[in-house]
Amino acid sequence: MPIKDPKEIFVMLLSDVRRGADHSTKLFRELSDLAQDEEIKEALLARVFIAEDINKKLDECFRIIGAQPMKLEGKLKEVFAEDLRREVAEIQSPEARRLYVLAKAIHLLHFRIGEYAALTAAADITGHYAVGVLLESCLAEKLALVERTKRLLRERLAKKLMAA
Repeated sequence: MPIKDPKEIFVMLLSDVRRGADHSTKLFRELSDLAQDEEIKEALLARVFIAEDINKKLDECFRIIGAQPMKLEGKLKEVFAEDLRREVAEIQSPEARRLYVLAKAIHLLHFRIGEYAALTAAADITGHYAVGVLLESCLAEKLALVERTKRLLRERLAKKLMAA
């Protein structure tokens, strides 16, 4: 589909982020099932709750700009999820699996942070300041999730090192 103006590219980018937000919600739910550790499972389920809130904010962005999400065909997120499932299935050590799941959660969150940073700038460029506020709040939540996940990962590694 040919893109004719900045608003259309903004809607396309916002659509991609909305689709990714749905995908992240499902992936965090799946990761929580794979975690095999109550503390990590709980942390991932908290991310599901936050992801669902972000989905509502993104829906509000579309309402504000008077647009509907575009149907996009990107495969990057699906490939990430397929690789994750395959790689987790190959890890035999439960502790190694937990650490891997946390590391991949950070990876996914950093990818999302980049999307939100770019989209917030695009909202400002296209004059959608209210949308920019909503997107920046989503970005702040993603940044907080990365910090919490890194802290959990560090604590896990420290416990493992202390036990050795």
